[in-house]
Amino acid sequence: MTPGRPVPPPLAKPLPGTPPLRDASQTAPPALPRLAAAYGATASDSGLVPLTVARRAPKDDDVEIAIEFCGLCHSDVHATRGEWGSPKYPLVPGHEIVGRVSRVGAAVDDFAPGDLVGVGCLVDSCRECESCLDGLEQYCENGMTGTYGATDSRNGDAITQGGYATSVVVDRRYVLRVPGSLDPAAVAPLLCAGITTYSPLRHFGLEAGDVVGVVGLGGLGHMAVKLAKAMGAGVIVFTTSESKVAAAKELGADGVVLSRDEAAMAAAGRTIDVIIDTVAAPHDLNPYFRTLRRDGALFQLGLPSGVMPPVNPGALIRRRIAYAGSLIGGIAETQEMLDFCAEHNVVSDVEVVGADQLNESYDRMVAGDVKYRLVLDTSTLGTPSEKADA
Repeated sequence: MTPGRPVPPPLAKPLPGTPPLRDASQTAPPALPRLAAAYGATASDSGLVPLTVARRAPKDDDVEIAIEFCGLCHSDVHATRGEWGSPKYPLVPGHEIVGRVSRVGAAVDDFAPGDLVGVGCLVDSCRECESCLDGLEQYCENGMTGTYGATDSRNGDAITQGGYATSVVVDRRYVLRVPGSLDPAAVAPLLCAGITTYSPLRHFGLEAGDVVGVVGLGGLGHMAVKLAKAMGAGVIVFTTSESKVAAAKELGADGVVLSRDEAAMAAAGRTIDVIIDTVAAPHDLNPYFRTLRRDGALFQLGLPSGVMPPVNPGALIRRRIAYAGSLIGGIAETQEMLDFCAEHNVVSDVEVVGADQLNESYDRMVAGDVKYRLVLDTSTLGTPSEKADA
């Protein structure tokens, strides 16, 4: 296996030149901004409340999307509750967006009204740095623009507002095609949890017959199991909970190791090619390194909330093991992931919730009472008021 597979070229092509002149009788009236019904936070302790957000009129290269579903990510909880710093409120979260195109800008010829599309964790990047030119916009060296809570420098430094809303306007370079064969609600989490686990597996160069270890069986972990199996790999799930043994096997795992069982961990020694670690709490990595074969790798996807126990360099050196991190994926790779999922009929296991269940859903995510992702049905958001809150 050769780590570092070249990513596909960026999907977005250069914008066309000046649009051709049209007959005056065919000239459409200028696009106008619209208000969207939404739910978001007005303070760190406000919970999620009804809001109205202003969406800009589509510019030449913009796509306006009528949102149908938006996945709930644990990072939404951290962001709205101010656990990752102090955001600018009001804040509408949501970066797992699926909906239908409602309007397009004059220069957009690759999307049309009615198309089923998605938007993930980023809505812009500098488009000029080495990472952007390589199709790795998530690593933009000048800072990508997140789907919510970020400063949108191309649009008057407005703060981006996310997908817990009835509509959104996004530059077409960051819009994805959603295969029509997949359930739109179950696709939504693919735009975060799906690409977050797909990208390191592809970067590692996973091949049929390789063995993938998955640490943690939550929203990310269950997608890692499904994607690795679809790629032809064997899958071993590492968990601290006996209650998840049956669940892991139902998802397709070939085996389950209770990580607190020292004998079971020892028996798994040198049997794994790549580990996808999804745990967001501090934990000791050294026992997992011992399960890796020579030239294996452990990818850290979960962002621990505290200091991790130190890594023993000897465990890495003795078998040329790599310890790496990975962040979502670029636009081209995310589209590749969606097409792969359509080919192999892979989607997330979801529970669809209404707007009145959002605060309860956040508490459930914190408690780990989700199997495995929650998705908001935006038809339950109601109608916007006459004045925007954000």
